Amino acid sequence: RTTKRILGTRDFVDPKSDFYQQNSHGMSVLSCMGGNQPGKLIGTAPDASYYLFRSEDVGSEYLIEEDNWVAAAELADSLGVNVINSSLGYYSFDDSKMNHPFSDMNGKKTRVTKGANMAFQKGILVICSAGNEANNTWKRIIAPSDGENVLAIAAVDKNGIRSSFSSVGPAFGGAVKPNVAAMGGSTYLVAGSGLL
Repeated sequence: RTTKRILGTRDFVDPKSDFYQQNSHGMSVLSCMGGNQPGKLIGTAPDASYYLFRSEDVGSEYLIEEDNWVAAAELADSLGVNVINSSLGYYSFDDSKMNHPFSDMNGKKTRVTKGANMAFQKGILVICSAGNEANNTWKRIIAPSDGENVLAIAAVDKNGIRSSFSSVGPAFGGAVKPNVAAMGGSTYLVAGSGLL
């Protein structure tokens, strides 16, 4: 904020909320990219400019969150955004009738994956966490990281070893996913209590 590189915010879950008082996950992810505290933490893109959008309701899990994500991607496109970085994903919901079976992870079926693929067609690079499901019964990647035009990122530690939580592939039908891996285990970042 002090260097005016946060260009705007939008809360698609609760437009009247105090945006910066919501869940701290987005702040931690932003610190990995845009953080710049020399000697403590320097993110991967500390000189980039950012729009911050919240589409995830951490209090529940329903399909509307996929719609929120697509609405955020549409706004990003209208603002001329070059890259969408998304650290969320979907397969299981509070209403089990909404759940995605693994066959939906085929690169083009779920609402959020369709939106991510469309954003790519508009010229936006879409980068998404592969998911944190490897220690759960699901284990695999989640939407939209399954997208045929989405760069799905696995988490590794400083030695290049996959973090135990990081979702695995392939996507349904055998597509190679995750596409690449990046430092995601034991990573320095900013949390609500400060640097970790």
